Amino acid sequence: MIRLRIAFSKTSAMRYTSHLDLFKTWERTFRRAALPLAYNQGFNPRPRMQLACALPLGFTSECELLDAWLNAEALLDETIRADIEQAIPPGLKIHTVTQVDLQAPALQTQVRSAWYLVTLLEPAEDLDSRVADLWAAQRLPRQRRGKAYDLRPLIEYLHVLPLDEAGNPVLEMQLAALESRTGRPDEVLEALGLPPLAARVHRSQLLLDPELRAFTK
Repeated sequence: MIRLRIAFSKTSAMRYTSHLDLFKTWERTFRRAALPLAYNQGFNPRPRMQLACALPLGFTSECELLDAWLNAEALLDETIRADIEQAIPPGLKIHTVTQVDLQAPALQTQVRSAWYLVTLLEPAEDLDSRVADLWAAQRLPRQRRGKAYDLRPLIEYLHVLPLDEAGNPVLEMQLAALESRTGRPDEVLEALGLPPLAARVHRSQLLLDPELRAFTK
């Protein structure tokens, strides 16, 4: 058996594909590529795949990670990549395919932070001062699914970038992405007094814990 790590982009063509449907898309892709995807044992076998960090509906990304187990002893990374690229649907773009240690920790436990580029589609007055006030705040009490939490420690970096080519304001932010504590760009926008629905969010990088990162073969 081998364990693959696939780095890929999720582009605007799949912006509104849910996390669950993305799993199904990858399962169909492996099937079309005739690659022997491994399944868990049991009454309802499921494909052995892990996505690093769920991407909210409507977001795009250039840094998604998928681990998949294949019932195979030896396959070249280049051969696997070629087979997948022949079968993958529009909206997903492969960057790299590598083999990682079978005993490496679960992919989702390795993620520590995520970087986002947030393009605002409406003018935002006093954006620099809003960001400065939020950055200076000691606490940012919020509610998520009826539970109180503090957003402030989940914001690791927040900066206003120059306007894009269309003249839209752009924010860059680094947010915690732990299993138990995850920062969301839409909640940061709300804390800034900005409408989340009037923004385009793109995930640009996932940061993995170097002590847990699997070594590629």
